[in-house]
Amino acid sequence: MTTTPPSAQEATPPDDEWTLFHGDGRPRPRTSMPAAPPWRRFAGRRAGSDTATADPTPGDGESGKNGFGRSYIIGPEEIDVVNAALHLRRPLLVTGHPGTGKSSLARAIAHELVLGPVLHWPVNSRSSLQEALYRYDAIGRLQQRTISGPAESDNRDIGTYIRLGPVGTALVPSTRPRVLLIDELDKGDIDLPNDLLTVLEEGAFDITELSRLPDLVDPVKVLTADPHQHVEVPRGQVHCTEFPIVVITSNGERDFPPAFRRRCIPLYLPEPGGERLRDIIEAHLGSEAADEAHDIVTAFLNRRNSGELATDQLLNAVFLRRGGTTLDPEKLLRVVLHRLSGVV
Repeated sequence: MTTTPPSAQEATPPDDEWTLFHGDGRPRPRTSMPAAPPWRRFAGRRAGSDTATADPTPGDGESGKNGFGRSYIIGPEEIDVVNAALHLRRPLLVTGHPGTGKSSLARAIAHELVLGPVLHWPVNSRSSLQEALYRYDAIGRLQQRTISGPAESDNRDIGTYIRLGPVGTALVPSTRPRVLLIDELDKGDIDLPNDLLTVLEEGAFDITELSRLPDLVDPVKVLTADPHQHVEVPRGQVHCTEFPIVVITSNGERDFPPAFRRRCIPLYLPEPGGERLRDIIEAHLGSEAADEAHDIVTAFLNRRNSGELATDQLLNAVFLRRGGTTLDPEKLLRVVLHRLSGVV
């Protein structure tokens, strides 16, 4: 006698907190998603709202993208190098393997010194210093002039079409410095480091479109990289009063010119060992999570010896373990601790 197999709906196991997606096509509305890892939480804005959904911590200048600024841990030798750069007003040239915290260092400095949001310039092969200093929307201005007519054509509106980039905003005069992250400079054009030399030495640059205007329209207010913020630019020149804290990261894909390196303080971030990895887990997920993660840390260190792994991969594995994953330990490691070369 044959029996009819149960329907897909009847065969579905009961819901649990871990299994969100079942792969059976059955709708399961949820009132909310489970809590995200601390490093994947975003202080965004609700649609139609002018206020952020997350309340800022009083006195908190920059908690770091997704919380990494508050939980950043490096060794005492690296801390000394950072302080040397702060005292000398020299850029930090930070190198190290992927996942050692090069970019997070800028956010940690901004958070601890309460210096506001980090100004971020992610460099790629098409990046130019000009766009990082400012952009002038000449086409937009011409179109607006065509619509409104030439009557009131006295250049008073030109600031509306100029926006400072992250480097330009970092050089705006202020009583306290801004933190500027120039991320993966070695991915840029080979001449880009040399283009930065003058700006890093003089802390100033000219906005050509403003420097040639008559005195009648001076100074001009322009937009900055900060949302809805304007700044006055006299005679078309931006000149800092406090040199920004500049963190330049590199993955070591190529060497920089000696003249550029001379103007920077080099900082190499080593891969953290077992004790520091435990401290990192505790800083992000608590002491209980760190106590229970010994086997994962051991597996992480063993796998890192044969190929590149990033510290945030370890944090992902510990977070899933704490969240009640149904993956057995070996599957968990295969899913999360994959080599950065793409080979599992």
